[in-house]
Amino acid sequence: MSTHASSPLAGLRDLLIGTIVEDEDHPVSPAIGYGLSLAEAASAHVTIQSSSWCLVGTDSWLAGPSDDGVTAVDRRLDALARAFAENAAGAAAQAGLTCTWETPRLPYPEVVHRLAAEARLHDLTVLDLDPRSEILSRETIETALMASGRPVIAVPRTHPAFAGRRIVVAWDGSLQAARAANDALPLLRAAEAVELVTVGDPDDLLTTVPGADFARHLARHGVAVTVTDLPQVGGTADTLRGHAEQVRADLIVMGAYRHSRTREFVFGGVTRAFLLDAPVPLFLAH
Repeated sequence: MSTHASSPLAGLRDLLIGTIVEDEDHPVSPAIGYGLSLAEAASAHVTIQSSSWCLVGTDSWLAGPSDDGVTAVDRRLDALARAFAENAAGAAAQAGLTCTWETPRLPYPEVVHRLAAEARLHDLTVLDLDPRSEILSRETIETALMASGRPVIAVPRTHPAFAGRRIVVAWDGSLQAARAANDALPLLRAAEAVELVTVGDPDDLLTTVPGADFARHLARHGVAVTVTDLPQVGGTADTLRGHAEQVRADLIVMGAYRHSRTREFVFGGVTRAFLLDAPVPLFLAH
């Protein structure tokens, strides 16, 4: 993929890659490999924020009863976060990327809000989607989306490198879906095939913007797009997930939290269902 100024991905000028180390068994972050390969494809500046969760106050039980134990664990988590950042910065340098990095050591929830504040300063944020730490992973993604005004790519452990040849765009006519698709335009223009997918009876969609109409908007931006209407089989998330796997999509673009996060937590929702089980990376915007 070309990385000169006329490349479709040239619209991505700076990326933030964020990871939070919360325990000493923390695996290698898929967001780092994915974000670096995306930044290389776009010739973008990359910022690495590798944070460690500082165990203070009510968090100290995680390290045992003694203050010395808490201090020792904090030091080890900080060292691990620094190792992630230094290794990522080295890989960025080898790829010829301009890279800055930081390793904040903060208590919860400040560690999450610090990342969201940094996300405001970048075109796109790449984060881990880790089922091992479901609550922290989901809250980090949610806070970055809601508090930054920027899109997020959530990366499951099965996809440690960027690929964007075939992209599925989930379309329900909502403002969140429109925002996500427009935010993703650099990726959509660079893709070989983009499929705009609606699920269910069109009469039931809360929209006055049919998929074919929005596809014309994308086509005017140079996106090679087709439209697919899927009958709902099970839930909307199950239908989209199954289709993405069937067509071997590299990425799913979707609006996040059309309903409130509280309602999605209590009653379930498409965003929450994908954050619990994503077959491929998710490009999310709110």
